[in-house]
Amino acid sequence: MALTDDHPAEQQPRTGRLAALPGMAPLPRWPGWRHLPRDARDTLFLLGVIGWTILPHLAHLAWWCSLLAVLVLMWRARLALDNAPLPGRWTLIGVLAMAATFTLLTERTLLGKEAGVTMLVLLMVLKTLELRARRDALVVFFLGFFLVLTNFLYSQSIAVAAAMLVSVWGLLTALVLAHMPVGQPSLRQAGWLSARAAMLGAPVMVVLFVLFPRIGPLWGLPQDAGARTGLSGTMRMGGVAEIANDDSIAFRIRFHGPPPAPQALYFRGPVLSRFDGTEWKRMESSFPPDWQLHADLRVQGEPVAYEMTLEPSRLTTLPLLEATPPQADAAPGVPPGWRAMPRNELEWTVDRPITERLRFEARAWLRFQHGPSERAWGLRDHVNLPPGYNPRMLQWAAQLRKDPRFARANGDTLAGMLLNEIRTGNFVYTLSPGEYGRDAVDEFWFDRRIGFCEHYAASFVVAMRALGIPARVVTGYQGMDPAPVDGYWIVRQSHAHAWAEYWQPGRGWVRTDPTAAVAPERVVQSRSLEPSRGLVADAISNMSPETLARLRRMWEGMNNRWNQWVLGYSRTQQFSLMERMGVRSPSWADLGLVLIWLGSAAALAGALWALWDRHRQDPWQRLQSRVLQRLRRLDVPAEPHHPPRTLASQVRQALGEAGTVLSLQLDALDRLRYAPGAVQRPQPAWWRGFAREAARLQAQRPAKPGPRMRSR
Repeated sequence: MALTDDHPAEQQPRTGRLAALPGMAPLPRWPGWRHLPRDARDTLFLLGVIGWTILPHLAHLAWWCSLLAVLVLMWRARLALDNAPLPGRWTLIGVLAMAATFTLLTERTLLGKEAGVTMLVLLMVLKTLELRARRDALVVFFLGFFLVLTNFLYSQSIAVAAAMLVSVWGLLTALVLAHMPVGQPSLRQAGWLSARAAMLGAPVMVVLFVLFPRIGPLWGLPQDAGARTGLSGTMRMGGVAEIANDDSIAFRIRFHGPPPAPQALYFRGPVLSRFDGTEWKRMESSFPPDWQLHADLRVQGEPVAYEMTLEPSRLTTLPLLEATPPQADAAPGVPPGWRAMPRNELEWTVDRPITERLRFEARAWLRFQHGPSERAWGLRDHVNLPPGYNPRMLQWAAQLRKDPRFARANGDTLAGMLLNEIRTGNFVYTLSPGEYGRDAVDEFWFDRRIGFCEHYAASFVVAMRALGIPARVVTGYQGMDPAPVDGYWIVRQSHAHAWAEYWQPGRGWVRTDPTAAVAPERVVQSRSLEPSRGLVADAISNMSPETLARLRRMWEGMNNRWNQWVLGYSRTQQFSLMERMGVRSPSWADLGLVLIWLGSAAALAGALWALWDRHRQDPWQRLQSRVLQRLRRLDVPAEPHHPPRTLASQVRQALGEAGTVLSLQLDALDRLRYAPGAVQRPQPAWWRGFAREAARLQAQRPAKPGPRMRSR
């Protein structure tokens, strides 16, 4: 921006005005980007960059903050176009106090991530109303750079990184313009200069990213750090369907061998055994620890080794492939600083919510049995039902037990009967079954018969318990995308699933999936119900479903490489790089030594470049030196601070009529250098003509007498 350190920008002539609606102030006429005054153009460019930087935050900010930010930016743009005076300090203080009050009322605090980002956005846009001097612009620039960083508190995707790269380029361009206060430099010129400076610094950034030691964070994000919520430790009717409407990636998995069949891919999440009539929760057993149920996992066959990249979820659950035992060669190898713990329900958790991407390896056995083989006291917790709920299901179960076929039937027989009822009872599998009332199981089983996987799993478990068979609900993910991307199979939130387990003597807990009885393609082919697409995606899919699938795989492949090589770059990969460079058993000291050597080499290269640059000179300065040298030979008083026009005047005074041609040539040089449309480099033809005329004048001058010799 064309601002000085201590003086406000000079007022520019007012532009024409457009007619406005009655009762509104007239709008300034848009003169065209090229015809804007310098200060207005630079201000509008900076406001555009600020708006672009704030844009990703609009999805997270309170509505009043977004509205206020947009209004302030539009107000400042209007002031720039109209060349109107900026508001006074008390006006800004009043708006800031109002913003702080709204922030406190909305976030209940002025600290933390959400409140901090809100205040930063508001301070940023309000500061634009104080752009009176260059120092004010510098404050806005550095607030902008800090605001760029805050976008990564919510998302670190390729799209956000690319958008913030544009923001950094725009802020650097505005910074360059602020340091070019003279003339009318074009945005293209300033943009190229800022891009060149950024490219010169890019190698340093890459070296530091690759080699700077990865140490534990010295600070942490508040608990409201951005992460997509997946399966939780509770389940209500319709809860899993809401998650399944989300088509985002839950995790990526790569098998060290052939992938298992889709119907074998059950990724175990929270196990829900306590039912209060409306919600399923984890079991808190009332029995002493010795009487409680334990995993008691018994595996058979060969294990399946796999690597998982788990997306942030704010949960503590690790959705591992069933069944992953707690033994050294199979347990998930979570990164340092994390602790993975097995639970009695065969579920794995970590010691804190997952707010960052985790990458680890584990092994699972697809053939297994778990749980007590004989009756145990802890099984009593898994037949409890809340009194007063679903009376028709209880009555139906009691009638079944009076039937001689089912009077003494075991869990396998009763489970087969229930699955056959689902298979032949005109049940419908859908993502949008609508809301159910207080006795949701009764309404689903006997009346509506329409629902998603949690309706089938919950009703199956309630029916088994009503029949006296211990049963529980298991949530997690089932299946994966049909084709891998860069060797990784993708499991989405739309693969969220709920199934059931019942207890059978001699076998323990037996997995059964009631959803497979009504929608076998969901389990056998991993074919999830698709949520409604957006307008663009729906149009592309209608024209060419293969094109949509190809674009999706391409984008997810790019995301996977970004996650693996940028976001997932860890100390292990640093040490692997050092080993490939020939360093045996690399350590932090080796990384530091490499950085020192590279820093020293860069400093030496910079010193050599500076030494070489000392001997370089601007072509106009070189021409000036040669011109001054020729004029001094003609006894023309010429100084380095004299422009060509002054030198022409000096030639006329010193040489008279004889110097007319030479003075005209100096006037032509002044126009070449400073007139509109001036050239960037001197023209060789001009110098040849000037040197020829100066040599002619010097040849016509009488020779100066030499010094007299003193006689002896």
